[in-house]
Amino acid sequence: MPETGPPVFLDYDQAPLDAAYDQAAYAPNREQLIERRIAASANVRRRIGEPERVAYGRAEIEQLDIYRIGRAARLVFVFIHGGAWGSGRSKDFVGPAEMFLAAGAHYIVPDFASVQDVGGSLVVLADQVRRAVAWVFQNIARFGGDPNRRHVAAAPICGHHRGQRR
Repeated sequence: MPETGPPVFLDYDQAPLDAAYDQAAYAPNREQLIERRIAASANVRRRIGEPERVAYGRAEIEQLDIYRIGRAARLVFVFIHGGAWGSGRSKDFVGPAEMFLAAGAHYIVPDFASVQDVGGSLVVLADQVRRAVAWVFQNIARFGGDPNRRHVAAAPICGHHRGQRR
């Protein structure tokens, strides 16, 4: 039986917990997919323009991107991007924005810290995401959103091996 360290979460020691977040084991072409998503996001931003970037908190990373449609009182879609809590920025998850804008919805993507930047605490990241969504709901009229038509979705966990940054 292999040696294990002390449990850090449920019955996991650090090595298997880290392995659970290493998407390279599940998607060997992960880097190619990430590069494709980043390039697609850049192309969409060139077509639809840069977003309005607003702060939802005091930390530099605590900002969100608002891609607006030209009409008011419309559906608001908040997208919590992926990256396994360790990588990715709002500007790299713009691909769906074009589709939402064409359907008459504002598209919003918050940024939040990477888990390695906050000492491994998912509590900090969860609080940032919570505050970003709360900011959107509290300020929805400011950017022409309908308070009765708001939606939040999150990407599945996928990203870089712990410690890698883009």
